[in-house]
Order: sequence, then structure tokens, then C-alpha cells
Amino acid sequence: MTLIKGIIPPILTPMNDDESINESELRHQVNRMIDAGASGVFALGTNGEAYALSHKEKVQILKVVVDEVKKRVPVYAGTGCPTTKETITLSKEAEEIGADVLSVIVPYFAAASQDELYDHFKTVAESVKIPVVLYNIPARTGNALAPVTVARLAKDVANISGAKDSSGNFDNMKQYIELTTDIGKEFSVLSGNDSLILPALCFGGKGGIAGCANVFPRTMVEIYEAFSAGDIERAKKVQDSIRIFRNCFKYGNPNTIVKMAAGLLGNPVGPCRRPFSKITPEGLEALKKTLELCKANGLH
Repeated sequence: MTLIKGIIPPILTPMNDDESINESELRHQVNRMIDAGASGVFALGTNGEAYALSHKEKVQILKVVVDEVKKRVPVYAGTGCPTTKETITLSKEAEEIGADVLSVIVPYFAAASQDELYDHFKTVAESVKIPVVLYNIPARTGNALAPVTVARLAKDVANISGAKDSSGNFDNMKQYIELTTDIGKEFSVLSGNDSLILPALCFGGKGGIAGCANVFPRTMVEIYEAFSAGDIERAKKVQDSIRIFRNCFKYGNPNTIVKMAAGLLGNPVGPCRRPFSKITPEGLEALKKTLELCKANGLH
């Protein structure tokens, strides 16, 4: 089993002007994350615009990422789809391509009961041999994965090895940690909210899948490194330093803000796929000023 820990960037999907995949820049971004000390690279996440990609494009991206990583760090692949059947198909392909860990988002659009979610994740995980990380993001999916369901899955399914919580509700994530602490195997809870990485670590979490790492990779990695070294004051300072950037999320879709910010800092990743590609002139100006302040404060 791959040890699931640290800061794992959900890597952006660079696009050309015609919205085709920019493979050369994707390779550059992979190396940018690894050079910054990332513990893994996560392809096809929310920040990677998996929701806007075709099946063929997802396979293309994952092949490029696996090829470029060259086993230097674990490759995480987002394979969750609205149905169990489709999720199994993509999960098996990701395993065959060479992904080390699967991140499976809660099924979305239609309402699902906890029993249905349990059956979905169990069936998907048992279709592959590599570790599976459950992904809870109810604001986007409309379905919340309850702590008791996470604990049940962790106990019952050998390769369900972690959970990422992007609910923004720290108590929910804390219950994920508490209910999976003494289950007879290692289980990693990761924060999907960048502002909660240090609190999660302090309560027994293992790290974070950090969208802001696409903008400031070293800064995000430093949160984990400082905590691991026992320098809690340093970790607090670094954790707090990203707040001014995250405040810009009020100007639009966070994925759009992150990708635009990466572009403004000199990374030719292109805009998000339309229609999720614009912010107001006021928001753009605020973002530019914030990035200047972040750089002056040492974020990198």
C-alpha cells in the first residue's frame, strides 16, 4: 500500500486556446510540483477540471502524468463518476495506466442514501487492487458522506485507505479521523480545504490535497514540513499566510481563481474550460494586487 500523506497538489489541466490539452505544459507543472517537494501528484481532481473533461481526455492526461512522474512520487487519479459502472471502468483504466492511488468522489447530481454510497464505494474499491481515497465535497455533489459511513467502509474494505474531506466543516473531518483511528489498519484523512490542513494534522490527519499548491507549491509544502519537524509556530505562520489569497475566492469559482492566478504568475496553463473561465474586472484587479502582496510576503 502507498502511504497516503503530505501535500498532494490536485494538478491543473493546462489548455491551449482551442481548449485542447497542453501536454508540454502539463509535464512542466508535474515537475514544478515535484521540485517544490510535493508528496504526490493528483491528476483529474476538481482543480484539474475533471468535471469538464471527456473520458478520452482523462485517459490522455493520466498517461502523460504517469509518464512524467516516473515513479518519483505517487500518482493519484480522480476516477469518480456519477454511476458505479462508469467509475469502475475509469478506475480499472487508471490502475492499468499506472496510477498508485484512486480518489473517488461521491456520486453527484442525483440524491444518494448512505447505504447507496456504501455500496458504490465498496463495489468500486473491490474492482481494483490499488488504494482508494474517498472524496467528500457535498457543496459540489449534493451528497455528503457521513463519518459513520466512512468508518464502515474503512473497516470493511481492505484497500479503502483514506478519505479527503472538502466539506469545510472541521468537525466532520475530525469525526473521520476519530472513527478510523483504531480500526486495525492505517487510514489517512486528508484535508481538501487548504485553510484546514494544519488543524487536520494537529488532530491526527495526514496532510492535504491542496489546490493552492498550484499557485504557491513551496508554501503549501512548508505547512506539512514545519508540522512534521515539530515547529508548530512556523506551521501556523505558513498556514495563515495563504488566507489573503483564499479571500479572492469570493470573486468567482475557486478553480477559476486558482488557474488564473497560476497564469498571472507566469505559468501558461490557459483559462478554465468555458463557461467556467471568467471573473469580473474588479476581481481580476484584486487578484493581481493580492498576488503582488503574497510575493512580497514570501509566498512561493
